[in-house]
Amino acid sequence: MPTTNDIYPGMVLVFRNALYRVIEFQHVKPGKGQAFVRTKLKNLTTGAVIEHNFPAGAEIQQVRVERRPAQFLYQDDVGYHFLDEETYEEYIVSNDLIEGKEFLKEGLVVNVLYLPEEERPIGIELPAHVTLEVTYTEKGLKGDTATAATKAARLETGLVIQVPLFIEVGDKVKVDTRTGEYIERVRE
Repeated sequence: MPTTNDIYPGMVLVFRNALYRVIEFQHVKPGKGQAFVRTKLKNLTTGAVIEHNFPAGAEIQQVRVERRPAQFLYQDDVGYHFLDEETYEEYIVSNDLIEGKEFLKEGLVVNVLYLPEEERPIGIELPAHVTLEVTYTEKGLKGDTATAATKAARLETGLVIQVPLFIEVGDKVKVDTRTGEYIERVRE
């Protein structure tokens, strides 16, 4: 049986008779008292996020989750639509279960997290980075390269990030999906 020492981000577990996905966790060893694991959990039914402290070494009930590669198709009022790349089956993932909506663009391949026992998708796992096109940014000042100055840029998905001054409208940039930060300009 897994314990709190085995917790990792993305793990799905049964807690208070509901399914939760671990968003964040931290092992804490205070100067006084017993060690514990501070977690941030997301309810897979309601989308609510809660914080809970587990005693270190406490047993938890992990749920098996499958990851299936799927291509993002579109989003509507029902949810986000994905196409399984192997079976060509379409999955609809509820709006409140999607994290990182600002990185999704048509054609992006993600992993759909799927509960095989219940036959339903419970979320997505984004790739570590995505390439997006800059749709708006101010002009950078020529010669202002002595410092690592940045400016705001709006990307094709609506996401606004900080980019170096040399980035212009139409450039494609690589963005880290975990932090939302600019990585590099992509040349084609």
